[in-house]
Amino acid sequence: MTGHVSAVCLLRLKLYPLFSRVTSSHTGRMFSQVADIVACIEHAIISVIHLGLIIVFLALALAYRKELRRISAGCSPSCSRRSQQQQRVAAPTRQQQQQQLHWVVVCFMLALGLGYAGSVIWAIGSSSSWSTTSGGGGREFVYPIHELTLLLVQGLAFLCLALSVRVRATTMTLPQFKTFLRVWWVLAFFLGTFAAIAAAVEVLNGERYGSLAILELMSWPVCCLLLYCAIKNDDKDDGDGDDGKLSPEFDTLIEPLLDGISEDSEQQPLQNVTPFASAGFLSHMTFWWLNPLLSLGYKRPLEQSDMPSLGKEDKAQTAYKSFAQALEDQSENSHKPVSVFWALTTCYWQPIAVNGLFAFGKSITLSLGPVVLKLFIDYTGGKRAFKYEGYILVVGLFLAKSLESLSQRQWYFGSRRIGLQVRSALMAAIYRKELKLSNTGKNKHAGGDVVNYMSVDAYRIGEFTYWLHFVWTTVLQILIALVILTYSVGWATLSGLVVIILTMFVNTPMAKSQQKYLTQLMAAQDKRLQATAEALRSMKILKLQAWEDRFKEAIEELRKVEMKWLSAVQYRKAYNSVVFWVSPVLVSTATFFTCMLLGTPLTASNVFTALATLRIIQDPIRIIPDVIAIIIQVHVSLARIDRFLQEDELQADAVARDLQKSSENAIEISNAVLSWEPDMAAAHPTLKDISLRVMHGEHVAVCGEVGSGKSALLNCILGEIPKLSGSVQVSGSIAYVAQSAWIQSGTIQENILFGRPMDKDHYRKTLRACALDKDIRSFPYGDLTEIGERGTNMSGGQKQRIQLARAVYQDADIYLLDDPFSAVDAHTAATLFKDCVMGALLSKTVILVTHQVEFLPAVNSILLMREGEIWQAGCYDELLSSGTSFKELVNAHEEAMGMLSDSQDLTTSWEPRNQRPQRLPSRSKSQREEESQRAAKLSDKDIQLTQQEQKEVGNSGLKPYIFYLSQANGFLYYALAVLAHSVFIVGGVASNWWMASEIGNPAMSTVKLITVYSSIAITSALFVFFRNFFVAVMGLKASRTFFTRLTNSLFHSPMAFFDSTPTGRILSRVASDWSILDIDVAYCFGFSASATMNALSILVVTCLVIWPILFIIFPMVYINRLLQNYYLTSAREIMRINGTTKAPVVHHFGEAIAGAVTIRAFKRENMFARKNLELIDANASPFFHSIAATEWLIQRLEILSAVVLSASALLIVFLPEGQIDPGFAGLVITYGLSLNVSQVFSVQHQCNLANVIISVERIKQYMNLPSEAPAVIMDERPPAQWPSTGKVELKNLQVRYRPNAPLVLRGITCTFEGGQRVGVVGRTGSGKTTLISSLFRLVEPAGGKILIDGLDITTFGLHDVRSRLGIIPQESTLFRGTVRFNLDPLAQHSDSEIWEVLDKCQLRESIQEKSEGLDAPVGEDGENWSVGQRQLFCLGRALLKRSRILVLDEATASIDNTTDAILQHVIRQEFTNCTVITVAHRIPTVIDSDMVLALHDGMLAEYDQPMKLLENSSSLFAKLVAEYWSNTHQTVDSFQQASHPN
Repeated sequence: MTGHVSAVCLLRLKLYPLFSRVTSSHTGRMFSQVADIVACIEHAIISVIHLGLIIVFLALALAYRKELRRISAGCSPSCSRRSQQQQRVAAPTRQQQQQQLHWVVVCFMLALGLGYAGSVIWAIGSSSSWSTTSGGGGREFVYPIHELTLLLVQGLAFLCLALSVRVRATTMTLPQFKTFLRVWWVLAFFLGTFAAIAAAVEVLNGERYGSLAILELMSWPVCCLLLYCAIKNDDKDDGDGDDGKLSPEFDTLIEPLLDGISEDSEQQPLQNVTPFASAGFLSHMTFWWLNPLLSLGYKRPLEQSDMPSLGKEDKAQTAYKSFAQALEDQSENSHKPVSVFWALTTCYWQPIAVNGLFAFGKSITLSLGPVVLKLFIDYTGGKRAFKYEGYILVVGLFLAKSLESLSQRQWYFGSRRIGLQVRSALMAAIYRKELKLSNTGKNKHAGGDVVNYMSVDAYRIGEFTYWLHFVWTTVLQILIALVILTYSVGWATLSGLVVIILTMFVNTPMAKSQQKYLTQLMAAQDKRLQATAEALRSMKILKLQAWEDRFKEAIEELRKVEMKWLSAVQYRKAYNSVVFWVSPVLVSTATFFTCMLLGTPLTASNVFTALATLRIIQDPIRIIPDVIAIIIQVHVSLARIDRFLQEDELQADAVARDLQKSSENAIEISNAVLSWEPDMAAAHPTLKDISLRVMHGEHVAVCGEVGSGKSALLNCILGEIPKLSGSVQVSGSIAYVAQSAWIQSGTIQENILFGRPMDKDHYRKTLRACALDKDIRSFPYGDLTEIGERGTNMSGGQKQRIQLARAVYQDADIYLLDDPFSAVDAHTAATLFKDCVMGALLSKTVILVTHQVEFLPAVNSILLMREGEIWQAGCYDELLSSGTSFKELVNAHEEAMGMLSDSQDLTTSWEPRNQRPQRLPSRSKSQREEESQRAAKLSDKDIQLTQQEQKEVGNSGLKPYIFYLSQANGFLYYALAVLAHSVFIVGGVASNWWMASEIGNPAMSTVKLITVYSSIAITSALFVFFRNFFVAVMGLKASRTFFTRLTNSLFHSPMAFFDSTPTGRILSRVASDWSILDIDVAYCFGFSASATMNALSILVVTCLVIWPILFIIFPMVYINRLLQNYYLTSAREIMRINGTTKAPVVHHFGEAIAGAVTIRAFKRENMFARKNLELIDANASPFFHSIAATEWLIQRLEILSAVVLSASALLIVFLPEGQIDPGFAGLVITYGLSLNVSQVFSVQHQCNLANVIISVERIKQYMNLPSEAPAVIMDERPPAQWPSTGKVELKNLQVRYRPNAPLVLRGITCTFEGGQRVGVVGRTGSGKTTLISSLFRLVEPAGGKILIDGLDITTFGLHDVRSRLGIIPQESTLFRGTVRFNLDPLAQHSDSEIWEVLDKCQLRESIQEKSEGLDAPVGEDGENWSVGQRQLFCLGRALLKRSRILVLDEATASIDNTTDAILQHVIRQEFTNCTVITVAHRIPTVIDSDMVLALHDGMLAEYDQPMKLLENSSSLFAKLVAEYWSNTHQTVDSFQQASHPN
């Protein structure tokens, strides 16, 4: 039936234009009769439909009258106790919103119903109906009976519809009513739409004016609200709903969202939830709910704590749950891979459809402007339909612009709100996927790539919802414009259509090329960001190796490629602008010339209607390339996220877990074959034929050479390695300590608790067992001291002990310890083994990977790994007597300590365990008191390492704008851009003024009229290209200058900056802020100036034609400025908060990627997922309120513009007939119709500029960082062969890390003779690492000197000093690339030299096994190589560099004793005449040194030959050796006695 009505209406629309042109002939009268018949049929059908629906509604109401009474009384029998409780607690805000919306619809419906009824009464009571004279014909239109019947029926229908809305509000439990009412409301919308279109066409053609036409036009917005109520799904708001049952594989996906969230937590009062969540319909439509936040921001600068949290519907938890459910439904219902696109469509089709109604409303109301313009020009020309037509047109003009504003603002805000939810869902899904990604998936998607999926692709897909409706509204607006043009100029529209089509064809290749450039730009940005992130993470090693310039040059080369594509993108925008601005002129020119050829007269009415209509299609034509580009970009992003979410996850059945400990064995592995690369497992399995049984409470040690599979065995138990065959069973909970310490940013306490509640007694015992109690007492804030990113402010030993404490505190059943003693000194290692492994964990099952052979006798059994197999297994004595491999391992350790037993019998000099060593020289009491008082005076900001991110507060004035324009002649290019746009504006006004002044001149030929108009318009439009060209040049030159200064500033910053600044904070500036600087800032400057000048030109033209409008314009400009300042005060701070909340999301994501194995081992995925959701919401809240604030401002500015436009029209109405020329009336209204757009664009671009300039502020903060000493001082270059002997002299060396901080090294004086091997020992925190940092000038001396070969190193440039020294650092760092690049990044050595070094480092065989050889890949952070192998790479770098002075900072901590002995031999052989300074925790590593330097509490305790120090039992070195062996032997003995009491 609806289709039939549609056909009738369309027939009516087709016939009316023809009737109007042939009414004077006999054929015209015949067609007029046909038209009456068609109208009668149409009215009859509509009346029958309405009456039928009314009867059904009344019948249902009578049938369910009892239920309706009970429901209205509030005692529905189907309401359960739980649903009533939820309605009281959780749903009052939704009910308020629905009630307000229902009342708005009811009021409008009642008004329309009474309007229709009043029209019928008035028509019947009058002697004659309204009449209109068209063209002086005097023809009278009288209401026929079918039209009066329709009026009566429609009035009754609207009254019943008003009643139905109220009934719907109280019939939530009657599905029959809900279904019927939805169908009725949808049909009412279509009927109302057809009636409104027909009425608009009739009015446009002068066929009818009257109450029926006005009511039909006014009823359409109400029908749209009715459709909104029909589509909006309130089922899920009623009670609980049915969320469905998730399959097991998706339980883990959604479980973190529910974990720890109780009903009580949901029922707590929401104290700081956004007012949007509880606002009513009118508040939503007018953004009134935002007033409290803007008012607060106007009174004082907003802070992050002032940001309201999002409502439940907008939270990441809700969005992710819905998205995960949609993915699960896809996997159940289809065998195809899941699609992110269809999952998002399933989740958000309903709000997108509702949002589409506003987009449709905006398109329709926008097209009303030219229609009203035509009527207005006819009115000024004397063609008046009825007495008060002018006033009706003014009111209609104001209502049309107001409805356009309401529709567009809700469209834009709603689309961005949906995009926010989409973005949050995708970010949460990517985060969860990364926590479950298999090793194969990690190899395909590096950490930087995954961060891009979250920070770039998810954002881009979220932004697509804003562009989605442009896809069809663009077509709709063009079609509407063509219809209006057809009724204005007839067949001449075809020529304009041809030009539009040609413009689209031109746009298509331009869009494709733009997309090509954008794709290349994105790829170049990814590469540059990846290299930058890697350099920032590894800045310490770059400075130690003097590689900053090399890596900076590499980044600059990548930047050159990026700038190439950025230039192409920016210049392409300038080319596209010509098409945008010239195409409407070409369309109008072609149309007007065609009118001339066809003989269609050009009047003010049709000319300015055509010009106003062409302004409608101006934006769609401009937007076509952007829409195409966005679609392509989103398609690429969806494909990338699709591939990532479909990657293999860790095998769910890799390990059979039994948390109830029902098995007698804690770990049982049978014939397991596992491989990191399952596809290549047949050739090279990682672990093969592994069979192992470990009973509860048993302690097992795992040892072996580097790369033998020790860590892989622990990963096998954790389920990290893909299992090819066999079985792995684990009975009990697991705690894991990684070989490379993984520490979160946060306090020490947070790292140890790791999500568990505080048990103070257990916590204190844990600190003592892990030897952390003394360290914590020495920290300014104890265990509340903040740890920097990756534990930068903690020593290697402290980091290792913190993560060991984390494991101990969890009180797990099974402990997997991957070489936890490698980063601590010998005394601490012995203490940890005794108090932790053999103390706190004595009753636990422990698998200990270690290279400390001295601890092996104390464990129950030992596994010797070799080439991925368990080569030998048994207790210490069994292995020692049964095979050679284990014996070689033990002998290597005993040989290293052989000289100790040769020098003296240390057992006679060992002190009892309970006897405290003699106190060494330390700070006096007065010194300690002075330093503690100084520390107490320091504020939190001064002491805590990681400080709050800096941000500007308040209005920065013009400083950031001037700073940007002062870069690379920015003022000159900006002035040229403004001048070019001024020429364009003058030309545009001149062409339109020419048309307005000469259109009514009978002496003016049509050819001259059109030619002059087109010439001026086209010529002036070309200046837009020059404007955008100068803007692009300004932006590109500024980007180059900013990049150079920022890069130099970062790479020359001291290490203290990187230690105290999280990498994510820096990356947020070089990534998101930099992207804004590159692409947006320059064009925001250009658009801000051009839009402001456009708005001013409209006001000037209006004033020139109607000068009294000045009395309205001046107050409007004043109010405009007040609103803008009021908005900017808050919006500026909200955007700053938005910028500072991005970095924590990226930082937390990067930490989770680095510690994924630990997170999974402790089963903390849910905790980290919740934290991720909290951070996403914290970032989403300022974004949400920022877009709402923008729409708040624009809506009010558009209403002001509508007031100015209506006032202009009203002044024209007030003027006597003939006082104003129709051409100038058309000019004023044409310009006035675009005033709201121009004014909004002006303020919007000014506000956008104020927002994006914040990125300039943030980048500027890092452009002037404190710098290190110069890399090279030309007047102070060291000799070419310096250092020639390698003599190092420390003279009263004093070091502190920050001004006013206590000294870390306090007056160290000693000399390292050239060619000596010097060992540096001391307990953790004694200053060993600081001493090395001072030697490389990572920290400058606060006093004293460091001389090398008699020359003060502080007088030389940093590069000259660091490049002459060699180091093997404690933390092995590899870079993404190849083996060759990691060994020789400066490309200074041949392949043969590299192979020779690899042979010496015991790496040759491992690399030869790979087909690529020296080009074998090295993953991000060297993750595809073991920790020991990474350390050997660092040794290879030192061997290639061959420096006269070599520093080994715990270089052999992660390798076994056999390999250590070999490497020590290599170092002795290769660095015979070099000074070798060794910082070591292993006593055997330094026992054969020429000299030993012992540090204690930052002071020199002793410096002498090791054998002399050992002879003195009171020396610190002797005590360290004695304590090391004493602790080890006593621990072994006590354990053996406990195990064998008999």
